Amino acid sequence: MTSDPLDLPLKLFRRGKVRDVYEVDGQLLIVSSDRISAFDYVLPSTIPGKGVVLNQLSLFWFERLGKEIVHHLVDPRPEDRPEFSSFAKAIAGRSMLVKKVKPLPVEAIVRGYLVGSGWQTYQREGKICGLSLPPGLVFAARLPEPLFTPTTKAEQGHDADISFSEMCNEIGAEMAALIRDLSLRIYNAANAYAASRGVILADSKFEFGQDENGQVILIDEVCTPDSSRFWKASDYSPGVEPPSFDKQFVRNYLLNCGWDRNSAPPLLPGEVIERTGELYREIFQILTGRRI
Repeated sequence: MTSDPLDLPLKLFRRGKVRDVYEVDGQLLIVSSDRISAFDYVLPSTIPGKGVVLNQLSLFWFERLGKEIVHHLVDPRPEDRPEFSSFAKAIAGRSMLVKKVKPLPVEAIVRGYLVGSGWQTYQREGKICGLSLPPGLVFAARLPEPLFTPTTKAEQGHDADISFSEMCNEIGAEMAALIRDLSLRIYNAANAYAASRGVILADSKFEFGQDENGQVILIDEVCTPDSSRFWKASDYSPGVEPPSFDKQFVRNYLLNCGWDRNSAPPLLPGEVIERTGELYREIFQILTGRRI
């Protein structure tokens, strides 16, 4: 599939873990590959069709959340542009043309439920990112209110949790407060919609940038199975991990296959690849009402 950067006649601006970004006349063409990452590694296996799901779900959310936040989307169908006709088939469905902005050096994570690294931190410290939580919460408990828990954005290695005050030191108090408020607004709007479809948005990661006028806009992806944790409401029970419609399925395999998370990651078995693709397509259909 798209395990390597496509051979496009464009300037490769950046290669991320999953997305290949090309510069086009002061804008960016983002192409979502079928690569999958976990524990800060890009895995040697790909998930066929995954990039299309990620791209199309982000486009769905950009349209739906447009009243909540200004975002970077310029054209959801760059494959239709004459200047891209020679490689339209390669990027069809898995690309978007966006504004080129200055990314902010933090990741904005909102947690509605106590899972993942947040659960591990709570067990050790009774709090997450400096925010104290009530004692006695169980795994996957719904939090009293959604928490804004920022992290660093590491170019190499692991992102690290930071407190809100550390975030203020990094980007300024006014900007930090704006990012916090925007993140909570987006999460609450997305979670409310997901709930109407019988889905819990347990947590999600957002990224922001500033345009040439200093305006803060939402960038990258939005509420995809790569950046969020989705559960069916009918499967949810505090204390038990519900089946996840996201890459937690892959994480769980890697946690139990004997990999030490320090050496090169293993190939995924065929059944894990197939099931992961099914889960991504299923959550897309549940949320959008469309098949892909």
